[in-house]
Amino acid sequence: MNLWKRRGSGLPDNPNMIVDYDGEKLREIWFAGGCFWGVEAYFARVYGVAKTSVGYANGKSEDPTYQDIKYSGHVEAVHVSYDPSLVSLETLLTYYFRIIDPTSVNRQGNDLGTQYRTGIYYHYHSDRVIIEGALAQEQLKYKTPLVVEVMPLEHYYLAEDYHQSYLEKNPGGYCHVDFSQLATPVQYSKPSDEHLRGSLTEMQYKVTQKSATEPPFDNEYWDHYERGIYVDVVTGEPLFLSSAKFDSGCGWPSYTRAIEDVVIEKEDRNLGMLRTEVRSGVGDSHLGHVFNDGPQGGLRYCINSAALRFIPVEEMEAAGYGKYVHLVQ
Repeated sequence: MNLWKRRGSGLPDNPNMIVDYDGEKLREIWFAGGCFWGVEAYFARVYGVAKTSVGYANGKSEDPTYQDIKYSGHVEAVHVSYDPSLVSLETLLTYYFRIIDPTSVNRQGNDLGTQYRTGIYYHYHSDRVIIEGALAQEQLKYKTPLVVEVMPLEHYYLAEDYHQSYLEKNPGGYCHVDFSQLATPVQYSKPSDEHLRGSLTEMQYKVTQKSATEPPFDNEYWDHYERGIYVDVVTGEPLFLSSAKFDSGCGWPSYTRAIEDVVIEKEDRNLGMLRTEVRSGVGDSHLGHVFNDGPQGGLRYCINSAALRFIPVEEMEAAGYGKYVHLVQ
């Protein structure tokens, strides 16, 4: 079951509509990822984003129009104002990378041209370190170099009113963005890399942030069958229930299913094999892989213990996972 309700328009509900944001606490970032209609509607639905707009950034002319940008060097960009106490820049970058091809030059989806190039534009110099760190992590997933432009924001001109909140006004309009990438609980946020290095063990950091694999039969949960819930060690996102755990004989925790739509599956061609990697939704933590050799021909989620934190059934209610208790009793 998708945790995001869908209206007749096909767009997910916006969790930010019920949040009273304090404008003085907001920070800003600008994302370019192809046609700005879909990118704006997508980021408007990331919990912690107070407001968005679309416009033209870092070109060579003043006050450009939509007809000008093909020739003036501007890029279609989305201005994101967010509350850092609710969503970190690291989390916003995780969401950004889900909806772009960072190796594609001047093209996203069906849109082709320099105005559709990918880019991240910042106002605060301290953000560049975070952005470059996220790019370095993302590069590990690709063999070809990333081509995402990273620059200070030089200027940003609002696009015409017609383009603002376009998909809200035209729900059947063109959009190249996959909104299923928002199918995660909204109350979780990824901490900074500095925080993770201090809070995780060496193995936990290597597995979740560097896509390492822990040794089989020598990890915390491979033979653990207590009743409860397994959550992302980085964010606390609920991932797997003890009722779905089984002994696969592989030496790592194995599950027949994940909880609802809280994991992201990606093609993995590393090590000369074609596999399906499993990552957490908000934290983008590497968890393991999923195979089609589970019980009765079903799925087997083969997961690293180092990516998990276990919460016993007796503690689930107090820890905020009460709605899952009846599924493990």
